[in-house]
Amino acid sequence: MRALLTSSGIKNASINDALVDLLGKPVAESNALFIPTAIYPFPGGPGMAWRALSGQSPSPLCNLGWRSLGILELTALPSIDKSAWEPTVRDTDAILVWGGDPLYLASWMHRSGLTDLLPTLRPEIVYVGVSAGAIAAATTFVETYTEPPRGEDRPLKSEPAVFTTPEGDVNRTLVTGRGAGLVDFAVIPHLNHPDHPDASLPNAKLWASHIPTPTYALDDESAVKITESTTEVISEGTWHLFNA
Repeated sequence: MRALLTSSGIKNASINDALVDLLGKPVAESNALFIPTAIYPFPGGPGMAWRALSGQSPSPLCNLGWRSLGILELTALPSIDKSAWEPTVRDTDAILVWGGDPLYLASWMHRSGLTDLLPTLRPEIVYVGVSAGAIAAATTFVETYTEPPRGEDRPLKSEPAVFTTPEGDVNRTLVTGRGAGLVDFAVIPHLNHPDHPDASLPNAKLWASHIPTPTYALDDESAVKITESTTEVISEGTWHLFNA
């Protein structure tokens, strides 16, 4: 399976060209399924999901001109016979996985059966991850939380951590999660973004020290393109590789 792991969607011409190359045809000739699941734990999540689907999000994805676009809601899949939704996934050209809470997303990727299905899909299908959608593609990832997650989305490990932001040190909880294992590296998105003050380069380096694989820190103008034989950074901005 091919993949394009982005910090903030198809933000520039270089990332768009990478997507078209992975698809092997224009976006206008490609079918896609959109997974909004990760956004629901956030306040206002349903509205943010709608804005992403309707193309009103600042992160371009659903509004690229797909030939067809459907919704694949992971929380609904366990209550539906697999024969009703699996053929749709197998027939699509791209699986668009939206941002939000990566631990919640990864949990539902496993619980829905999508994680087990991904390795069996046609190799030309493209997994397009945005933020949490990119994070959860890894085997192991880390994320910070104000409060430790509870319920069935419990992390593999949880530990206190102090992160430095322009406003001063912030006490948060660093959790380690189990992702889909689609790629053999990890992604830290939104590097040096003003709306994500904890995603500074020093903090990204600290997060990466908790991940036992190579880790790409990407700004919003960068992505990682994965084919059957290559891994390549596509960037019109800034990125760093840790634990190489």
